[in-house]
Amino acid sequence: MTSQAISERLRGLGSEARASASRRFFKTGPGEYGEGDVFYGLTVPQVRAVVAEVSPLPERVTLALLRSPVHEARQLALLVLVRAYACGDGAARERIFACYLANTRWINNWDLVDCSAEHIVGAHLSGRDRAPLDALAVSASLWERRIAIVATFHLIRRGVFDDTLRVAGMLLADREDLIHKATGWMLREVGKRAPEVERAFLDRHAPAMPRTMLRYAIERFPEAERRRYLSAGRL
Repeated sequence: MTSQAISERLRGLGSEARASASRRFFKTGPGEYGEGDVFYGLTVPQVRAVVAEVSPLPERVTLALLRSPVHEARQLALLVLVRAYACGDGAARERIFACYLANTRWINNWDLVDCSAEHIVGAHLSGRDRAPLDALAVSASLWERRIAIVATFHLIRRGVFDDTLRVAGMLLADREDLIHKATGWMLREVGKRAPEVERAFLDRHAPAMPRTMLRYAIERFPEAERRRYLSAGRL
């Protein structure tokens, strides 16, 4: 199936009312993080259903969709890559990982990062040198920095927390709210599995943490403990 045919399939399933809502939700206005993004107006389950219909896809078709101006086409391409990575052999996984990192300019909204980074970047670096995470964490690209922290979710799920803590430390001074939210989210996920590890990080870094990052990190804490950390945190 061609990328054009898949795009037309997505267009046919779309809803203008949902597309309009998505343009607002994903901040596509001038100067916003998703400026100019195009939506057909599909739900994630609808996109996943099309992924199941068309997978596997040739790399050239997947790349054409990933480089589409249409958000749902890029989302579909990433979900195809996630599926292919999970099923692939070592050589296929190397190609998919390299392809992902070479095309981050099109992985350019938080949902696109969140549906793919842990399953490709995190999965690939499990048992390998984590240097790519550090390189992503200091990137000028908001989306590459978000990839760095969200990719560690794969490791968190396997009881490995050091990478999340290291990358979180690198992102403490980040100016972007979407990084604050993602970092706080990952710290909270660490805390679900190892509360003492999260608390040790917070005891050291809460005074320097952006307010949103701290709030996300302590969301599940008892109220008295939340107040204590918030009183220590920066305004």
